[in-house]
Amino acid sequence: MTRPPLDDADVPCYVAELGVPGLVDVHVHFMPERVQAAVWAYFAQAETHYGAPWPVTYPGTPGERLDQLARLGVRAFSALNYPHKPGMAAGLNDWSAAFAQQHPQVLQSATFFPEPDAARYVPAAIEAGARVFKVHVQVGSFDPRDELLEPVWTALEGSGTPVVIHCGSGPLAGEHTGPAPVQGLLQRHPRLQLVVAHLGMPEYAEFLTLAETYDGVRLDTTMFATDFTERLMPFDRALLPRLAALRDKVLLGSDFPTIPYPYAHQLAALHGLGLGEDWLRAVLWGNGARLFGITP
Repeated sequence: MTRPPLDDADVPCYVAELGVPGLVDVHVHFMPERVQAAVWAYFAQAETHYGAPWPVTYPGTPGERLDQLARLGVRAFSALNYPHKPGMAAGLNDWSAAFAQQHPQVLQSATFFPEPDAARYVPAAIEAGARVFKVHVQVGSFDPRDELLEPVWTALEGSGTPVVIHCGSGPLAGEHTGPAPVQGLLQRHPRLQLVVAHLGMPEYAEFLTLAETYDGVRLDTTMFATDFTERLMPFDRALLPRLAALRDKVLLGSDFPTIPYPYAHQLAALHGLGLGEDWLRAVLWGNGARLFGITP
């Protein structure tokens, strides 16, 4: 069995020993400077919000962070943005499209908010080449079943564009977090391609059930099984056989750069689940490469 990476410098060797050409990370954030600064200011007060410190491990410039991902062997990654109020999403989408055009390793990303204009700018973003969307139910404080989002979900279902959706109640619960709103959404739009962020923590079992039930529902590993998350929202190891069986529906996610530990720790945590090298190869490369058409 390949040994897990000891640190970030060890990650390329680990990836090579697994026999995959690199990593595909569906949950990476690159934001406009003012938005990124506001996010990091929030995490600087993490003890107030989460009851635990949350130091940002990769606080460098965008160029430094792009170089870091390249050194790690991340061959393709999202650049997720998300609004917390109306009137933000269209501008974030324009910024994200320009960022992806400048950096071909970036999966062009987009977002939305329940507002009348979303029926216009979401199809426009799809037409402009958006390959993945991000929606954050807790930060946005909205129900994904909001009627203003019906034309949005219809467009996304029709195009088959994946949506990374932060909908679990961790690390903070919201009025509309948890599996019930997402299940209701899927009953309306069963062909949606949803990637449940953070494996749905802490409602792991319920979101595993949604992935088992709906063909288009996948899970991302963002912060999953790390020491940080296990202290706050531990994963019941009795669920491991179900996670193993969903091998082809689990995608690598990291939350880079706003993570309180080195990138290598996320990979070591997944390795430590003991689900085998085939599972790791699928999660770290194969599933993301297939979903986004990434070639070696």
